[in-house]
Amino acid sequence: MSLGRGYSSPLWPHLAVRVSTAYFHTDYPPLVTIRRVAVIGAGTMGSGIAQVCAQTGWETRLFDAFPESLEKGMRNIDEFWERGISKGKTSSQQKEEWSGNLMAAGEMSVAVEGSDIVIEAVPERIDLKRTIFSQLESIAPSNAVLATNTSSLPISQIASHTGCPERVIGMHFFNPVPLMQLLEIVRHELVHESTISTAKEVGEAMGKTTILVRDVPGFATSRLGVVLGNEAIRMLAEGVASASDIDTAMRLGYRHPMGPLELTDLVGLDVRRDILNSLAEAFDDDSYRPHQLLDKMVESGDLGKKTGRGIYDWTSGEKRER
Repeated sequence: MSLGRGYSSPLWPHLAVRVSTAYFHTDYPPLVTIRRVAVIGAGTMGSGIAQVCAQTGWETRLFDAFPESLEKGMRNIDEFWERGISKGKTSSQQKEEWSGNLMAAGEMSVAVEGSDIVIEAVPERIDLKRTIFSQLESIAPSNAVLATNTSSLPISQIASHTGCPERVIGMHFFNPVPLMQLLEIVRHELVHESTISTAKEVGEAMGKTTILVRDVPGFATSRLGVVLGNEAIRMLAEGVASASDIDTAMRLGYRHPMGPLELTDLVGLDVRRDILNSLAEAFDDDSYRPHQLLDKMVESGDLGKKTGRGIYDWTSGEKRER
């Protein structure tokens, strides 16, 4: 991997690359449109998306407005690959191949140059996303698909801030991106069918199962997920059961791979709170408002795994009951 203002990596000369990886399906459908991908935002989601793109075989450029965040994102990808090698899930040869596909870009214009698809993964702020998409319209190739990884913000309100809404689409990935199979594709009224088809192809090539939903508040997954998580926090506050017991109930009783409280810690309590407030305002329904315990934890800086403390204590690197 390289880090700097520009980038350095050989351009993949072929249209599609089949990459064998323990984390994804290896039988990828052929793509004829994607050679180069730009990911805007190097946080948890952005770095995860960039990692999977590189593993899929595309030349991938990762950009973040903050150099320290870009460096951290690249480091997180490298550490993920190293853990895979230590566990025998991947090989050093695979890591070398994937690393050759991935580069850091110190400027957004460099990142998007020649890209077939741009995936934005910055924080959930509509004003920030609108600003970025206005810039992308000017600097990205005129035929590039412009995707946003928002989990709850209206795609139409982002697309309408550009002169090319037909190229804008929602691609909602799930954390951790390299391991989660679902990709929620969100269509708005002005999106072109070819944009939807490209987003589906990209997702399938990445080994994801895609679902297509309308551009409504919370889409399908966030709307259900945050309500379940909020109710679990209410139960915790009321002393119904411990956090681990509530999570165990959902894992074993309903076959959820992860309990709603642990998932809230992984996603971020601040992110969950913002989505709930957005839903409450969109539907004019206070039943979506975050429980006061969630508000209290966010205000105290206990945001989940990313800060070391949330519903659980993660300071040791492992999940512990608080």
